[in-house]
Amino acid sequence: MALLQIAEPGQSAKPHQRKLAVGIDLGTTHSLVASVRSGQVETLPNSRGEHLLPSVVRYLADELPQVGIKAQSHLVDDAANTVMSVKRLMGRGIEDVKRLGENMPYLFEACDQGMPLINTVSGLKSPVQVSADILRALVQRGESSLGGELVGAVITVPAYFDDAQRQATKDAAQLAGIQVLRLLNEPTAAAVAYGLEQDQQEQGTIAVFDLGGGTFDISILRMEQGVFEVLATGGDSALGGDDFDHALAEWMRHQRQIPAQLDLAQQRFLLRLARAGKELLSHTQTTQMSFSGWPGDADFADIELTREQMNLLLDPIIDKAIKATKRTLRDAKVTVDGISRIVMVGGSTRSLRVQERVTELF
Repeated sequence: MALLQIAEPGQSAKPHQRKLAVGIDLGTTHSLVASVRSGQVETLPNSRGEHLLPSVVRYLADELPQVGIKAQSHLVDDAANTVMSVKRLMGRGIEDVKRLGENMPYLFEACDQGMPLINTVSGLKSPVQVSADILRALVQRGESSLGGELVGAVITVPAYFDDAQRQATKDAAQLAGIQVLRLLNEPTAAAVAYGLEQDQQEQGTIAVFDLGGGTFDISILRMEQGVFEVLATGGDSALGGDDFDHALAEWMRHQRQIPAQLDLAQQRFLLRLARAGKELLSHTQTTQMSFSGWPGDADFADIELTREQMNLLLDPIIDKAIKATKRTLRDAKVTVDGISRIVMVGGSTRSLRVQERVTELF
């Protein structure tokens, strides 16, 4: 889906006439840009060889915004001007956003086309503008790697995104100066990425379980002779690893009896600590959560977090994904026993508890 040859009907494109395009995964936590070269899919790195781009933008008063790892390093010390997880805000009204949680790590000021605006030192920024800055960085990476100007991009979106969220994604691409060749549902993109359509002999019904940083999709696909048909799609466009982080952050707040009214830097500190602990517990049983560097006057002792305690906190959130999966199976008129293969997609499926719960279901 990356190197396109565009020619008039009946004509073949000459090598120097080839047009360049990329595939972009615009994620809640991280984003990627990819291409196809010599028949092989490649994610494109930056000049330092880094493939993942943190979906974080930091706004400065008189400079261009920082995007990625450099911005991510300022999530706590410049919290008001550093925006994370903006995908959760795309196409959503302020009331929808409030339902995501009481302590949202942003400074909201007003609304534009229904979406909340974020107050930064360089002015009010809409979720579309922030997403455009992320897309712009990915496009620049693509053009640098491929050595030419792009004609457009295929951008993946959650299958459960509604029309407003899809339109907001298109608007962000337009603002970034990139033509959207197609919006591709993320579970479908995953099926293609795993090469499921290339095995002409494979037949059966496949479940694509896609749990990312901010969104969840479950798609039931039927494979037959290299063609897959989407039988049903379900999910939740506000469910993902961010919710794990918020649950762990709230638990830590209670453990140390920290007042509920946190400032932005304190919210970000707890969320960053929660994410680090969550990731460590994917390969260890216990970890120490250190409050060193807490942005406040108080000093707090470390907290021991076990995998067992974390699982108790995550289970109510994972329950929502399991219930959505069961509903989608019913919509597809497929039983659990009728699923021949499960494809696990998204960073949050690295959580051992998610893997255990999906294994129990299937």
